[in-house]
Amino acid sequence: MRLTPAEIAAALGAEVVAEGADEVPARATIDSATSGPGDLFFGLRGANRDGGEFAPAAIEAGAWGVVVGPSFRGSLSADVVGTEPRSADSSVRGSLSTDVVDREPRNGETRGAWVFAVADPLVAMQSLARAWRRALGARVVGVTGSVGKTSVKDIARTLLPGRVHANRENLNTEIGLPLTVLEAPDGCELLVLEMAMRGAGQIAELAAIAEPEVAVITNVGPVHVELLGSVAAIAAAKAEVLDFLPADGIAIAPVDAGELEPHLERAPRLLRFGPGGDVEATESRVVEGVTEALISTPAGAQRFHFPFAEAHNLTNALAAVAAGVALGAPLAGMADRAADIGFSRFRGERIELGDGIVLVNDCYNANPVSMRAALDHLASLRAPRTVAVLGEMGELGPGAPGFHREVGEHARTAGVDIVLGVGLPARDYGPDELVADPAEAAELLAAQLEPGDAVLVKGSRSAGLEAVAALLLEAAPGGRA
Repeated sequence: MRLTPAEIAAALGAEVVAEGADEVPARATIDSATSGPGDLFFGLRGANRDGGEFAPAAIEAGAWGVVVGPSFRGSLSADVVGTEPRSADSSVRGSLSTDVVDREPRNGETRGAWVFAVADPLVAMQSLARAWRRALGARVVGVTGSVGKTSVKDIARTLLPGRVHANRENLNTEIGLPLTVLEAPDGCELLVLEMAMRGAGQIAELAAIAEPEVAVITNVGPVHVELLGSVAAIAAAKAEVLDFLPADGIAIAPVDAGELEPHLERAPRLLRFGPGGDVEATESRVVEGVTEALISTPAGAQRFHFPFAEAHNLTNALAAVAAGVALGAPLAGMADRAADIGFSRFRGERIELGDGIVLVNDCYNANPVSMRAALDHLASLRAPRTVAVLGEMGELGPGAPGFHREVGEHARTAGVDIVLGVGLPARDYGPDELVADPAEAAELLAAQLEPGDAVLVKGSRSAGLEAVAALLLEAAPGGRA
């Protein structure tokens, strides 16, 4: 991070308990076990432990500095540092008296470590991330929605021009998003930031850190309805991002916005994606796993070749292209980069198990909208036999049995041949067979799969269905992802 220790202290709102090297930190981390030279360790408070307890271990490992809360700051000052705290603008190096903070340098390390005391390490980390985002001067695209936000983020990361940085894995929460921003290298020109939500106010919290100029809302559906009570409440929570757009900011939303529609009037400018929208595929076809599409936009039309066959990913691509249009990215350049699109793990991974058996590993998460889209894709593979291995869709509230029944009925309507339910809640799919856990599902599949089968594995992460794919791949000779 191209921020001086004084700028970091000011951004954190910290008391400087101990001063270290004048160099800048290499990265931010919340895991003392993996902390090393150059790291700035944040001791976040958990439900049972205060992460500040692990600050000495991070310092011993060579951390550049640590950020701790008030409960640990007291004991650190008295028992570890042995000196009076210095204010954030102090220019006087503390006289550090213990082996933990004031030890001799080892293996080329600089002496000592910065110790910052703050009221709340998480809030401090978020404030530092906002400061680094502003220092970078990068443009920001924020991506949220009930379904497809990770895929839109993955596609946009590839299509958009310049030096682009985006969330790794599931670093999209109040902890993960600031870590993502703090990972952005100096010289980054564009941040594509996925924003997850489990309750009201959380998108606002993330948008206040990210300060996006383009906000993509992929859609709104019954995801986390158990926590928010209704799809209308989910829409209101997702729409919080609109209030953080600048006066010249642009919102990206689907043509059929559903419960989100009343909120879109708050957008400074609006681009719609999907059939009949500002950004739409006027032609499309799938040839040998590649989607060829002519995409019409306010900036003109361009032919794209996407390395996927799923119809829902074409919709996701339209949202990503719309973000590019909002940023003024040339369409031809986006089309040139389309072949390099890759998705995060467990997002529609295609695994070949041998004997022509194809397994679609889409077990990152599940809800009624994404489940129907995945089943439609499974049916479109036109395999001799299609098998859906379905786990629970979590956080659907009292209506969960009904949502599961509807998905089971959709599977039959789509033409899926066999539905295998995993776990007791999966009984509501009306499966052909119901097994207790992923291990039993993998055992049953290994015994019953036939050459040429196409298999979908999908459920919420709590169902643990990633084990099904792992076990099948392990058991299948010559299987490969």
